[in-house]
Parts: sequence; structure tokens; C-alpha cells
Amino acid sequence: MSDNTNLDISILERAVAGFDFVLTDTQKQSFLTYYQLLIEWNSFMNLTAITDFEEVCMKHFADSLSLCQAIDCTKPMKVIDIGTGAGFPGIPLKIMYPDMDIVLLDSLGKRVKFLNEVISTLHLDKITAIHGRAEDFAKPGSMRESFDLCVSRAVANLSTLSEYCLPYVKVGGHFISYKSEKINEESIAAKHAIGLLGGKVTGQREFMLPESDIYRNLFIIEKVKETPKKYPRKAGLPAREPLA
Repeated sequence: MSDNTNLDISILERAVAGFDFVLTDTQKQSFLTYYQLLIEWNSFMNLTAITDFEEVCMKHFADSLSLCQAIDCTKPMKVIDIGTGAGFPGIPLKIMYPDMDIVLLDSLGKRVKFLNEVISTLHLDKITAIHGRAEDFAKPGSMRESFDLCVSRAVANLSTLSEYCLPYVKVGGHFISYKSEKINEESIAAKHAIGLLGGKVTGQREFMLPESDIYRNLFIIEKVKETPKKYPRKAGLPAREPLA
């Protein structure tokens, strides 16, 4: 692994200070090592188009941690990150909140190998990376309705994401979608689907990431009743034919 002494972690320190965080030395080293692994693995597989250290700190690390703007992350909870990709937001959340019990779910096996390397190198516990589609593990008897919180930064419309994510959430839990734009029309279109899947929109948190001009929108959905057993539909349908 390459030397990280030339990387200036203060950019991340300033950003998370906007969320009232103070990074420990261990957390600083974890984020630096995570970045190094991300860049090394990105050289032979597609993990991220963002490789500049400062941009990764803002657009991946700080963005992931912005979840604290929408929910109390300090209490122990069981969390699933759907379509986690290179581990965002799940791994930054785990670094910052060690008591979280996290499952990272991704459909590409190569990315899951990367995630396992990060988990092993950072000596993270109570976090598991799983290879599979969101539709596959939400069936009765698997991980259905077993999480306090589902998060996703995946790029998909809200109707599709809700069908992927809400089946995993316990009644009384939440699904929070990270969005990079205002989604008024999208949220109106998704309202029926969210209700059909057992959810209720309880709010949005709109803000700029600290130390940046990056707009973020956290869309908050509470699970108020069980999701009908026929959802999610078979693989591919939620994306091709979003619930109207």
C-alpha cells in the first residue's frame, strides 16, 4: 500500500466538523487507508470516477456521513446499504459509528471482494458484504423486514428504490435515500408506490455539505406497515416498470 503521509486529512476534519464530529486518530487513519485501497483497486476495476483525495473526502466520505442530518446515528441499530458500490455510505458510517450493525449489499462480485478487503484491512466488525441483487434477499425467510434502517445512494428513481429498499425495513424503521437534487416531482410520482410498499414519507432534509457548494437532499420514509409479500417483484422489473 502506498504512503499516505502527503494526504491532508484536514479537509475531511473541517467538513465533518460541520456535522459536529471530531475525528479520532484511529478514524483519520481508517479514512486514509480506505482512500488508498479505493485508488489501488480502482486502477483495475470501476469503483468510482472520483479519485482526487479532496473530492473523495467531500463527495464520498462527508456525503455518506451526512445521514446524521436526518436521523440519530448514535444509537445502536441494524442497517442495510442497498447498492453500496464502493461502500458508500455504509463503510464511512461504520468508521464513524462502530456500534452500527451493517450489511453492505451489491450486485457485482468484484465490488464485494473490494469491500471485504476494506473490512479486513480496517479490522471492522459487525459489518458484512453480500453479493446479490436487492430483489433476491428481500424474500420471506431471508433478510426481509429485519433492519431498523435502509440507506442507499444508488442512482434510480424513488419508486424503484422504494421497491428495492422498503421490504428490508422493520415496521417502525426508516428508509433514507440520498439525492443530489430537488425531487419534488419524483417524490409526487413515487407517493403511491411508497404507500403500496408500506411506507410513509415523513420528511426531507435539504442542505449544503459543509465546506462546499454541494447540495444534498435526504429523503426520509418511515415503514408504517408490512410490505405485501409480492414485493419486490422479480429481478429487473422494479427498474424496467416502476410502480406508478
